Amino acid sequence: MNASFDTSKPIAVGADHAGFEYKNLVVIHLNQMGYQVCDFGTYSADSVDYPDFAHPTAASVENNETAFGILICGSANGVAITANKHAKVRAAICWQKDIAELARKHNNANVLCIPARFISIQSAIEIVDTFLNTAFEGGRHQDRVDKIACS
Repeated sequence: MNASFDTSKPIAVGADHAGFEYKNLVVIHLNQMGYQVCDFGTYSADSVDYPDFAHPTAASVENNETAFGILICGSANGVAITANKHAKVRAAICWQKDIAELARKHNNANVLCIPARFISIQSAIEIVDTFLNTAFEGGRHQDRVDKIACS
């Protein structure tokens, strides 16, 4: 493991019905790499409401119970909007490895949001790996991140 986060804490994962299959494959991938996972659901492909899974996933990151989060839905917009309602969460929609890298390096993103309907599972896994292994650069980027919160 070459992670850029606290590996003593699990990774939070959540999805709606559109992200269910990808979530399961991401969980398997993370487990195979030796990571602990907190799976916040959903647990089937039946239609569900994404906030029911995005809120507990984001809350676990916000409360420092998990190292970071991964949320998956059709476009990633719904889960990202929901997760970003949590004060200490910086959720980023990533559809390419380069976006995931910059989200970590420049924005210190702590929740990765994946659009399952628009990328392949192989791309999703590569994005997860990039997110896992990219550290925040700090410096001038820290000044910007410090200006994000409204409270």
